[in-house]
This record gives sequence, C-alpha cells and structure tokens, in this order.
Amino acid sequence: MTTPTRVPSYSYLTGLIGSGIGPSLSPALHEREGDRHGLRLLYRTLDLDVLGLGPESVGELLRSAHTLGFDGLNITHPCKQAVTRYLDELAPEAARLGAVNTVVFRDGRAVGHNTDVTGFAQSFARGLPGAPTGGVVQLGAGGAGAAVAHALLTLGTDRLTVADRDEERAAALARTLGSRFGAGRADHVALAGLGGRLAHADGLVHATPTGMAAHPGLPLPAALLRPELWVAEVVYRPLETALLRTARELGCRTLDGGGMAVFQAADAFRLFTGREPHAERMLADLADLVGAPAA
Repeated sequence: MTTPTRVPSYSYLTGLIGSGIGPSLSPALHEREGDRHGLRLLYRTLDLDVLGLGPESVGELLRSAHTLGFDGLNITHPCKQAVTRYLDELAPEAARLGAVNTVVFRDGRAVGHNTDVTGFAQSFARGLPGAPTGGVVQLGAGGAGAAVAHALLTLGTDRLTVADRDEERAAALARTLGSRFGAGRADHVALAGLGGRLAHADGLVHATPTGMAAHPGLPLPAALLRPELWVAEVVYRPLETALLRTARELGCRTLDGGGMAVFQAADAFRLFTGREPHAERMLADLADLVGAPAA
C-alpha cells in the first residue's frame, strides 16, 4: 500500500502565552513572514494579566489551544519552565534546558522546543562580533536565562557566573551547566557579590523581565557598570532599556534584545510551518515596527 502524501497546509493558527505581553511584536513578525510565504497565519496573544490568571494556568491554556485547533504556541515569562510538565515530548535542547519557548501540536501531541538558544547565539555573533568572552556575568536564571547561558558556553565563554534573585535557582543552573560543559565553566554568586565579579568580567548579559514595558527600571546599580564591559540585553520591548541606555552613556558596547527576538521567532516560524524563514526580512520588519534603523 502506498503511503499517502501529506498535503501541505496554507493556514495556521498560532499564538503566545505569557504575562504582560500586550506590547509583544511576535504577532506582527510571524504574520508578516507568513504573508510573504503566501500563508494565512494568525497569531494571537494569551496574556495571563488580561485573563486574570497565574502561571499555573499554562497547562489549561495549552490544552484549550490544542482543542481549539492551534498549530503551535510560543511561551514566554513566566511559563517557560512550568509548561514542560504539560507536554507529551521535549526536543533534546528543551529537555537539557528544562525550558520551552515553542510548542508544536502535531498528530495529537504537544512537543516542546527551545529556540531561545539559537536565537541568542545568532544575535550575539551578529551584534557583538569579536567581543571577548573569557569571563561573563549573567543576571537571571529563569527560562530565558537557562537558554542564554547554554548559548554563551556553546559560543566559547570560558567562565560564566550566574546571579539571580533566587540564589538556589542560580546555583541549580550553574550545576546543570557544569555537568554539560565541564567543571569550572560555570558558577553562581549572590546578588550582593555582583560587583566583585563584574569588576573583572568581559561582559554582562541581562536575562530578567526588568526593563520590559511592564517592569521598568534598572536590574542592577548603574555604579557596577564600566566602559570596558559589553552589555547584552534579552528584553526587546522597549528596544532601548534603561540598562542599555545607561551602558551606552558610559561607552559600553551593547546588544539589544531585538536580534534574539527575531532569530528565535524565525526558528519558531520554521517549526510551526515547515517553511524556511528569511531572517533578514524579519529584522527589517522589527526595525519598521519599532521605528529604528534596520540592524
């Protein structure tokens, strides 16, 4: 018997689950790229704040979306780690991270992926070429932080120090990184010890929600920054956070979160549709949407 050929779909229903995601540009990025491929792609936001729900509701939202015929979902703060327990399968990278930012519904199953790792790696290589990575301090050990930490060590960072408001979470991430990349490649520090580590670091990566439109402000004292540091941001809305603005005024090389947002979206688009995205066009879309020059 001949195996029937799967007919490609030209219509997709996708979306984003997270908190404070009203300003997200993911809907526009995905829908614009879908249009260029001749697809009818709808992308909806399921904002926990608007719905009056907590992160523990992610499982029910996931089941409801699956029942309603969604093809896939992106997952963001604060659900990237909590969502893993509600999935049928985790792709290898997502399993290693214990965090998911993309869920694909196929053949009755929900499969979790993580495109944050490749998204940050591509953005870093593009936006901070030649930046020294001997010693890097990372602030944030949640879902995005786990992905960025793996990307940094994959890119060749010699020693990564992780700090988080939840010190045990930072310690757990450092242990996981050490088991994968080797002893001595990662450790953690309490927030009170950030200054000592930053004084000798090459760069700082910020991977917490602070700086987002819904969580304004600086994630650390400005006095801890110095011109020799490069500073990379995960937040992209706004594109210039208080941290990046302060760092630039001091003369630091900086990397905004826009590149990571685009490259992770491009990888998610590929997972949702099976089509090859054009990241350069999506970078131009981002620049158009935020009114900034194309990267």
